[in-house]
Amino acid sequence: MSQTPRPTACLALADGTLFYGRGFGATGQAEAELCFNTAMTGYQEIMTDPSYAGQIVTFTFPHIGNVGVNPDDDETGDPVAAGMVVKWDPTEPSNWRAAEPLSDWLAKRGRIAIGGVDTRRLTRAIRQQGAPHVALEHNPDGQFDVEALVARARAFSGLEGLDLARDVTCAQSYRWNEMRWAWPQGYAPQTDPKFKVVAVDYGAKRNILRCLASAGCDVTVLPATATAEDVLALNPDGVFLSNGPGDPAATGAYAVPMIREVLDRTDLPMFGICLGHQMLALALGAKTIKMNHGHHGANHPVKDLDTGKVEITSMNHGFAVDSQTLPQGVMETHVSLFDGSNCGLRMSDRPVFSVQYHPEASPGPQDSFYLFERFAASMGARQNA
Repeated sequence: MSQTPRPTACLALADGTLFYGRGFGATGQAEAELCFNTAMTGYQEIMTDPSYAGQIVTFTFPHIGNVGVNPDDDETGDPVAAGMVVKWDPTEPSNWRAAEPLSDWLAKRGRIAIGGVDTRRLTRAIRQQGAPHVALEHNPDGQFDVEALVARARAFSGLEGLDLARDVTCAQSYRWNEMRWAWPQGYAPQTDPKFKVVAVDYGAKRNILRCLASAGCDVTVLPATATAEDVLALNPDGVFLSNGPGDPAATGAYAVPMIREVLDRTDLPMFGICLGHQMLALALGAKTIKMNHGHHGANHPVKDLDTGKVEITSMNHGFAVDSQTLPQGVMETHVSLFDGSNCGLRMSDRPVFSVQYHPEASPGPQDSFYLFERFAASMGARQNA
């Protein structure tokens, strides 16, 4: 009679609930906030998205790891999410682009994962109770100090009040000219840019920068702590505010004064995505709130209130702009059709706008690229004025 293999990984929630499974990737322990993502593809992009700093991701889709990983799909140099939870153990990759298996890739980069978990039960718990604090351990010997693991989960400080943009931003400025992937050449360079854009990196995804380049931008990326003087010294045609992790109010301590000064001193077009959207909202006088379990997935319907069109979008955020606090002169432009939360804003009298979702992730697949084109058009109009 065959025996059930001993679990080699344990996920402990702060309330004492335990999930056992099979570990893969790196060994060791990690503490984080637990979220779930409903996307059916893009696990590599999710794990390398800087917006997931301080989080372990539960994937609701069971076939994780089936296409392996490859260098082209990284959104930043290394995984940023603290770990991953999946239903089924990853199989051998079956895709012509695969460079190595998911488990090997995680192990080399120090990220812990657990398979064989009832992710439906776990997702229901997250929805009902809110994003819990957890500790994840992978130990090939299958020996776990459960009480200590639960204590580590309870000791995790959480994301509220945490500025994580400093941890994931670039160390120094750099130029970017790589455009979106296209068959058969792959990532081609932008050789005829029309606009100089400063992108402030709160945790920027590479594909956002590629979309800016594809829209005709010569992009210079600055660290999250850049001042208004740093931005304006480059004489840009427009300013972009990137996505990123953590509590927007904490990052806003230094980002908001910079944004306000740029808005006060210039008429430059400005475009923000995700955390950049929240930074812009705070700079304009609105407030942000912590969501129960956030929005994480690639099937989120968002309505454009200006056109009435519905876009299928990719989302990854645990905080949201409180639309009830938008000041006079700032219009709500997009709303989630799942829960009515704010997903976009613009100033009524200036080419300054932002969205909460990720147009560069393209689940539509082209539903939202018009936002990059709108940004480019606003810079063109200013040049021609």
